[in-house]
Amino acid sequence: MAPRALFASTHGPSVLASYRRLFAAPGATAFTLAGLLGRLALSMTGVSLVVLIAERRGSYGLAGTVAAAGLATGAIGMPLIGRLVDRYGQARVTVPATLYNAVPMLGLVLCVRLGAPDWTLYACWAACAAAPNLGGMARARWAHLYRDDPAARHVANSLEQALDELCFMAGPVLGMLLCTTVAPEAGLLTAGTLGGTGSLLFAAQRRTEPPLAGAPVALRHGSPLRTPGLRVLVLTFLATGVVFGSTEITTVAYADALGHKPVAGLLLGLVAAGSCVAGLLFGLLAPRSAPGARFLRGIATMALLLFLPLAAGLGGAGLGLLGLALFAAGTGTAPTMVTGMTLVQELLPQRQLNEGMAVAVSGIVVGISAGAAIAGTVAEHAPPGTGYALPAGAAALALLIALAGRRHLTSGSRRGTGSGAASGAGREAAENSERIVGAGR
Repeated sequence: MAPRALFASTHGPSVLASYRRLFAAPGATAFTLAGLLGRLALSMTGVSLVVLIAERRGSYGLAGTVAAAGLATGAIGMPLIGRLVDRYGQARVTVPATLYNAVPMLGLVLCVRLGAPDWTLYACWAACAAAPNLGGMARARWAHLYRDDPAARHVANSLEQALDELCFMAGPVLGMLLCTTVAPEAGLLTAGTLGGTGSLLFAAQRRTEPPLAGAPVALRHGSPLRTPGLRVLVLTFLATGVVFGSTEITTVAYADALGHKPVAGLLLGLVAAGSCVAGLLFGLLAPRSAPGARFLRGIATMALLLFLPLAAGLGGAGLGLLGLALFAAGTGTAPTMVTGMTLVQELLPQRQLNEGMAVAVSGIVVGISAGAAIAGTVAEHAPPGTGYALPAGAAALALLIALAGRRHLTSGSRRGTGSGAASGAGREAAENSERIVGAGR
């Protein structure tokens, strides 16, 4: 497959043919469909958990803090699981991690149903920190299959991004539908079943699994946080994570207050849809400025757009107008995150790229957990719609942090170690990082 020919075919009426060529590789269709099943389950869990606890325990505050506990432990578990995958292989880690993760998830459903003390909910959900990252592993398979074809890898990464966005549009809607029409437990049970099945099927596709690169060599270069620009990015990502976490909880509570809880999943899907559209359009634009400057503009745009849901919520707007505001707000997130991950690659040497990506993503996840916890409390003690002040304020804070550290963002990149020099593993980590925010959304 000629790289130039494939890249050229991605433009114009033959774009579908370019994607079909990806699946000419034996086993590509199987691992893609299995991974898609597992990622759909991941996108269902957040809203399903919130609805289950709010319905059975009558507390959005409890639902938000339980969700936060799981996200906090996930921020620790995600890099550890990834390190194990690098060392022992995808299948050897995915199978036991999947089987383990099913136990605390089922335990949480039983604890909620049987009226167990609140602390058991925290313990069970916090223990669900070993879920395999199927999106990242799928990208690693594409990188291995087309390791000598950069154009094909570009098409594959575009496909994975589109699949992620589709999951985070459909997942919340499906989870909400199951929780409100079948039983409050149905969403989480279905997510667990789909996730376990998808993960095991994915692990079974051994012929496309990347070979091990050998035992990792210990790094002797200190933490990537010694780089000033990365410290600025991590703080900015933390505030951006608050945007994601607080938007989800606030939207569910607002729809419930208006007597239309099932619509909350659709509203959250509109946020993902806005991000999907903006991300696809942003990918078509040729960069005309440095990543640091683009990042600052992206955060500023995101902060401005997030005042739209706030105005709709405080103004008592109906769900239709709120949906339009959320769609518009979502258009500001994807370009910001894509540029932010590009900056991580620019700021760090290749030997620290994967570790730096993990640190950046952990900042996002911690922010999501904090945003979910605060939004749950606000939803219980403030009028409907007030919670949309949290994502608007968090985005403004992210902009202030980025402006304060703009010198490190615009002049701190290392020559020869940016995105153009990133390894296949680094590119896979970057793409994986872009969709971990979806998991939190």
